[in-house]
Amino acid sequence: MSPDAPRSAPALESPSSAPGAGRTFRPGRTLRQGKKVLPEHARGHNRSLLLQTLFHQGAMSRADLSRETGLTRVTISDLISDLISDGFVAEMGVREASGPGKPAILVDLDRAGHRIVGIDLSGSDVFIGAVLTLDGAIVARREVPALTDGDVIGAVVRLARDLVGDAHAPVLGIGVGTPGIVDEDGVILTAPNLRWAGFDLKTALQDAVGLPVLVANDANAAVLAEYTFGGAGDDVLLVKVGRGVGSGLLASGRPMRGAHSAAGEIGHVTIGTDGGPVCACGKVGCLEAWLAVPALTARLAAADDDASRVGILRDAGERLGIALAPIVGVLDVSEIVLSGPPELLDGPLAEATVDTLRARTLAEFHDGVRVRMTEQGQDIVLRGAAVMVLSGQLGVS
Repeated sequence: MSPDAPRSAPALESPSSAPGAGRTFRPGRTLRQGKKVLPEHARGHNRSLLLQTLFHQGAMSRADLSRETGLTRVTISDLISDLISDGFVAEMGVREASGPGKPAILVDLDRAGHRIVGIDLSGSDVFIGAVLTLDGAIVARREVPALTDGDVIGAVVRLARDLVGDAHAPVLGIGVGTPGIVDEDGVILTAPNLRWAGFDLKTALQDAVGLPVLVANDANAAVLAEYTFGGAGDDVLLVKVGRGVGSGLLASGRPMRGAHSAAGEIGHVTIGTDGGPVCACGKVGCLEAWLAVPALTARLAAADDDASRVGILRDAGERLGIALAPIVGVLDVSEIVLSGPPELLDGPLAEATVDTLRARTLAEFHDGVRVRMTEQGQDIVLRGAAVMVLSGQLGVS
């Protein structure tokens, strides 16, 4: 683009289909390796590569898998045999003959053979849990009142146990998306809304239920759902707006955690120098004080007319754009996904976010950034929790 070329605004897109309508993941995803595969790890890597290929591309013959993965037919046959024994892969019958020779036998993930339990602790009123298939489809759902004091972990354990009982198939693991800052070991470093600090939720739940457990910040879980099931690219920022404001970030298809496991904590960044509402953290003018659902809903309820309400939404969108522009400039993300109540986010607020990004980033490189609503709806954290388990247990993402 030349310096004199007209600027085109970043695209604002709306959902085009309902969540869970068919298999929404994209074909051809490859595993993102962060380091060289050592010989002693080769079998596990090859197993994950095979499962990843079947997950995204569906039923294939052993010869197809050999060509697609670059693994030898002997290796493929050996891995398939073990995976059939473990119940993760099944033979699906023969391919329709298209020429001379014996028709090939197709194999695929046994998508109905295992279940995943996902739990979302980010709601202000309820904790939500679900039983999901390996494809991320929800087959059972439960919820319990959200607690901020008392026996919170007891409520979570009971929810998990009830969901395992609803699975009616072997459970691969339990994924949990929670507010707060969570380290890579599943320890919640701080979650003020749940009154947790330094709490090892992973071990507590694992010991109580006897299944593998993975725990992550709710926005970090949500961005995984958008990547695996929502068609997001390898460089994406998801902004989750609810009781608070947080974000999850993928760079080159890899989650960014940060030096203190706090990457994406944009809610308490102060936006502007013009004062503003007092945040729950005690500071003035945090993004969360402008954008979080309770605060934004209260300001809209106090507005006198529609024009005032549009102004409030646009102001919140501008504040979000101010917070996101440096992230876009530094990390060069290709798209921004908004997750939260569409009646608040989709419309004047999102449009103001786009306008602000356009005004505050380098036109030549960043005018093409996509800003869109997620299609995952309220299930995005549950489905992200399922991706955590798929990745942790099978090496699939």
